[in-house]
Amino acid sequence: MLSLMILCGPLALTILSLVHASPLERSPLQARATGALSAYIAAQSPVALQGVLNNIGPSGSKAPGAAAGIVVASPSTSNPNYFYSWTRDSALTFKLLVDTFIAGDFALQTLIENYIDAQAHLQTVSNPSGGLGTGGLAEPKFNVDETAFTGAWGRPQRDGPALRATALIAYSRWLISNGYSSTVTSVVWPIISNDLSYVGQYWNQTGFDLWEEVDGSSFFATAVQHRALVEGNTLASQVGQLCPGCAVAPQILCFLQSYWNGQYILANINQNNGRSGKDANTLLGTIHTFDPSAACDDSTFQPCSSKALVNLKVVTDSFRSIYSINSGVPEGTAVSVGRYPEDVYQGGNPWYISTAAAAELLYDALYQWNRIGSLTVTSTSLAFFKDFSSSVTAGTYASGSATYTTLTNAIKNYADGYISIIEKYTPANNSLAEQFSRTNGAPLSAGDLTWSYASFLTAIARRANQVPASWGEPSANSIPSICSATSVNGPYTTATKTAFPPGQTSATGIHTSTTKPTNTPCPSATSIAVTFNELESTSYGENVFIAGSVAQLGSWNTANAIALSASLYSSANPLWTVTLNLPPGLSFQYKYLKKEADGSVVWESDPNRQFTVPGGCVGAGVVENDTWR
Repeated sequence: MLSLMILCGPLALTILSLVHASPLERSPLQARATGALSAYIAAQSPVALQGVLNNIGPSGSKAPGAAAGIVVASPSTSNPNYFYSWTRDSALTFKLLVDTFIAGDFALQTLIENYIDAQAHLQTVSNPSGGLGTGGLAEPKFNVDETAFTGAWGRPQRDGPALRATALIAYSRWLISNGYSSTVTSVVWPIISNDLSYVGQYWNQTGFDLWEEVDGSSFFATAVQHRALVEGNTLASQVGQLCPGCAVAPQILCFLQSYWNGQYILANINQNNGRSGKDANTLLGTIHTFDPSAACDDSTFQPCSSKALVNLKVVTDSFRSIYSINSGVPEGTAVSVGRYPEDVYQGGNPWYISTAAAAELLYDALYQWNRIGSLTVTSTSLAFFKDFSSSVTAGTYASGSATYTTLTNAIKNYADGYISIIEKYTPANNSLAEQFSRTNGAPLSAGDLTWSYASFLTAIARRANQVPASWGEPSANSIPSICSATSVNGPYTTATKTAFPPGQTSATGIHTSTTKPTNTPCPSATSIAVTFNELESTSYGENVFIAGSVAQLGSWNTANAIALSASLYSSANPLWTVTLNLPPGLSFQYKYLKKEADGSVVWESDPNRQFTVPGGCVGAGVVENDTWR
């Protein structure tokens, strides 16, 4: 198997509200009725989240025999057999679930606690990579009963400890913000500390990449290792602990620059596999180190950076001529994306995870440009932007400019095109396999892949401007003047206290259960609190309103438009905001307008914006962050 990706994105979707679809059929793809993309997203999202939960023990319907908190990569047990638990898959899955929990789906808390307990145990399981403190934390996968897998495999894989630390740090932040710092110190930190120690000690040694094929240095692994040490160091300070290995984070950032070859990001270095290095590995590395508070920094390959954008073009363009289903699709238009162009595994086909990653990177970039209030075209990224405006030249374009609007609208449509490809090749039962055929789009390889479901959820979360917390990139993007392969040994300590105190609730007062997991749906909300944030500098007497195609937004009647509040407005952050309670599933178009002191109305520029209210648990909410056009 290759591993599970992603999951951050606070989608507070109703859990287990649907009966999971029947097993995926291996029949030729039937044409799918494609209406509004938002309708597909609204229908597919709860199925995808259900697909993730079905693959988690002990009660997941497709994870029989899996221990509590153990993620099964896929129910498939032959050709290929993915019925194992990968450290990488599990960490990325639970990063998604932690973000979803923080967004209001409180029924997930028991599953999260079970995962943390399971990882504490797995850190102590002796395996072919070693034991705790002797390299065993980089063992790629385990049997679902928490015993060691002892067969031949591509080991070690050095991204797992970093990703696990990131998932546990996200939950630790929630515990701290709700007054449970002592739980972090006694229960969670010992596990995180071991993983951070591993990264600090072994980051400069080669290992197998996330596709489990190349023994070398992997861009994805190096990027997530840097992130983990940066946010781990912050957490250590918050709970009064030490992280000796975190001191090498700047040196990892320095080494990260080695993957740039002047034209694109090389997926792997320190190896000789004969490939071009064009690989979705690099797209995944960028989206998993996306920081919503970052600038368009090339040093950390942020999604809006020049290097990340031209790399996206190089990687996606490499698949245009090799897949029949991409035949004739011009540059600047979405295509089906695989792992790397030389791939032959299971026939070398497009992957749902890779296609979703392309969309997610673009949504991340759009979020960053809108927050910054401008985009910059450089000589490096010019080829990327020329796909959307042949006359564009290098320069910085403010958010109110015609060029900014032209480019961002085109790039948003380009990103949506990748989701539309996933829609086109999603079978009628809405299940997602690992791959789809390069010739006709039929699902292939392992069915009900947790990775595929998770990647879809992350991408559409970013599409809705739902982003994870900052990991500290703005204070960790300076490349040292002198680079060295410094490492720090240890410390490692067995995490012995893994029982969570009962009754740890959120600040909203909603109780979260700590009893036996039943995978019971949380109480479904009949309305979702949707906050619309609009950035627009105004003059005295001007006020910002929102109007839309539904009655709740005045049915486009400016007299009935909803006023936004300027209570949080400042010259540095010209924020207008309003929170509305809207029914789940409501899909509508909307725009912002300004009413002048003389009563006249000024609309923002076209096109209309589109939004679908997600489902969620009681108390859930969602934030839509916009900038005046």
